Amino acid sequence: MIGVVELEEAKRLAAEAGLDLVEIAADSRPPVVRVMDFGKYKYEQAKKEKSSKTKSKAGEIKEVRLGRSMKIDPHDVGIRVAQARDFLIEGYRVVFVQNFRGRELAFSARGTQRMSEIAQQLADIGRVEMTPRLAGKRMSMIMVPDRAKIDALKHKQNSTAGGKTAPKPKASPVVHTPAAGESSSAPV
Repeated sequence: MIGVVELEEAKRLAAEAGLDLVEIAADSRPPVVRVMDFGKYKYEQAKKEKSSKTKSKAGEIKEVRLGRSMKIDPHDVGIRVAQARDFLIEGYRVVFVQNFRGRELAFSARGTQRMSEIAQQLADIGRVEMTPRLAGKRMSMIMVPDRAKIDALKHKQNSTAGGKTAPKPKASPVVHTPAAGESSSAPV
């Protein structure tokens, strides 16, 4: 950091160093500039931006289908909710899809009820981004992870797991091996 320097002096210093004179804050008085390799700076910024995109899963969506029709067992719905829970914890957005076949469309309120039950089950780690909507014979709802709730849940799990003691090993069964001269047959 050099301090306040005249523009011509700053240009001369940048030219001597073989670098660029880059304006950082134009609206301040005097304007703030930095002598740097601008091409290298742009490259590093692009590299940081690309790596942050690969780490972010917010744009990725996982789809969970609730069967081919409304005739799906509650246990199967539970399995799919558990799967969606894992996706939300990993940071993915989840789309729940319920298909209707034939006359089931007349009872679309059951589908809405099922979607609201799923939203309640996953309320501890996510929130509904798009409420259940019916498009043709297909109802869908989007849930997104709630980072604060997930972090709190993970913290709670880590603190409870840390206080537990290790489980006691089970006793192995005692096997009697006959000594020399003993009969190997057991008494009846």
